[in-house]
Formats: sequence, C-alpha cells, structure tokens
Amino acid sequence: MMSVFRKPKTFKLRALHSPQKFGVAGKSCQEVVRKGCLHFQLPVPGSRLCLYEDGTEVTGGYFWSIPDNSELVLLTEGQTWDGYVSDISRFLSVFHKPHVGVIQAARQLLSDEQAPLRQKLLADLLHTISENIAAETRAEDPPWFEGLESRFRSKSSYLRFSCEGRIRGYLREGPFDMASCASRHSINPYSNRESRVLFSTWNLDHVIEKKRTVIPTLAGALEDQDGRQLDWEYFYSLLFTSENLKLVHVACHKKTTHGLSCDPSRIYRPRTKPRRRRATRKCP
Repeated sequence: MMSVFRKPKTFKLRALHSPQKFGVAGKSCQEVVRKGCLHFQLPVPGSRLCLYEDGTEVTGGYFWSIPDNSELVLLTEGQTWDGYVSDISRFLSVFHKPHVGVIQAARQLLSDEQAPLRQKLLADLLHTISENIAAETRAEDPPWFEGLESRFRSKSSYLRFSCEGRIRGYLREGPFDMASCASRHSINPYSNRESRVLFSTWNLDHVIEKKRTVIPTLAGALEDQDGRQLDWEYFYSLLFTSENLKLVHVACHKKTTHGLSCDPSRIYRPRTKPRRRRATRKCP
C-alpha cells in the first residue's frame, strides 16, 4: 500500500542486444515491464528486468532500493544477461577482425564513461581489437603511424629510432603534475604473471623531487639550524608518503626538472617562547 503514495521510479530501459534506450517510470516491476514490452513490442508473459551493470534481477522487494535513472535490461523468457561484460563479449564474437566503426564506437563510449570498471573494460577492448601485430609497413597499418613523421615507413625503423632516443633522454614525458592520467592506465598485479611483471615497471615519482630538492633542502637546513628544531615530519612526508609520491606508469614518468621547492614555512618547527616564572613572595 505504501507504493501508492510514492513517487514513480525512473529508469533507462533497453531490450537485450538493442542499442536503443528510452526513459520509463513506474511504481512496480510489473508496470515497468508492461511499458517496456509495449515500447519494444515484446510479449509480457515471462519477461523480467535486470540491472544493466551486473545482471542482478530486479524483484519487487529490490525495486525501490534501485537509484533513479539506473539502466535496466528487459529480458524475455529464456534470455540471460551477465552485465555490461556481455556487450563487450558480443563485440568480440561478432567481429572476427577489427572494424573501424567498432573501434570508433568503443572510443566514444570510453570518452563518455565515468565508472572505473567500465573504463577498464572498454580500454582493454580497444587494446584487443586494435592489435595488428603482423603488419609492418605504413601501408599495412596506417593507424599505427598516426602522428609520426612520413620518413618512418616501417614499424621497425620507428622503434629503432625510439629506443635510441630513450637511451639518450630516458623517458622525458609523464604526469607528476596532473591529478590523473589521461591515458587511464590500470593494472592489477594479482591477476596474472604478465601483470605482475608489468607492475615492476611502474615508478614512484616524487612531485617535489627527492635528489634535486628535498635532500639538498634538508642538508642545508641542518647546516643553518642555529638552535631551531627541524620539522622532521614534513621531510618524512615528502620522502616516504603519498603526500609527495605518485605511482605512475613507466611511459608517463617525467624525468625533466619539476621546478618545485619545499615549503619554507615548514622546514623548522615554530619557536616556542619560554614561559616567564612568577616571582615568589617572601614571607615576612
């Protein structure tokens, strides 16, 4: 009886394997199912709802706890849905070879996506369907050469040049000064051996540089101490905590001078003024 007085729930509803979504409101699962079946011209008997994200079936008791504007999938009798992973599996099974339209669609989805897990799945999808390892020349794999000078006509010639430059300059690009990396790097070293080995290439990068700034400032502060007490907690935070350390992918580790300095107001602890002793009265 309480549902009669409640405001209808709003959802984004789609049918299985259908890209079309439409807004629907209702005060019960049955009402949303009826409206969805009418819209998609599907039979009502045996139809049910589940969450697009993970495939959880929507029942009467669960209905009111779902946030408004959640995305639902309408299933008919015999159909199943395992979550948005099903969409990616369908992409990979339908297209045996990478297709430009699929890659563009996945890139668009990735640019609009906010959920971290969906970002990772879409990024992995793009990585998988964009591979063209057997191709060597620019003519065989034009997308691989996007942004490169025309003098590079094969992958081997560019990678040879890139390796020589890396040895000379050692990774001059990376995001120590960014809140997050635009490349959306993601890794779980627990997942498999390859990820574990790859994790060893990630670096802890000091935002305020350890060798160029923190250590010299600390040494200078000790020499000029002049009775002042060093703020060791500040220097500890710069050297060993996430306050000044960022975990970055090896490809994004900047080796250029950061140009940042220590906070001069935090090098020493504030001086404490000695308390004056009250004069004691002598008894007559």
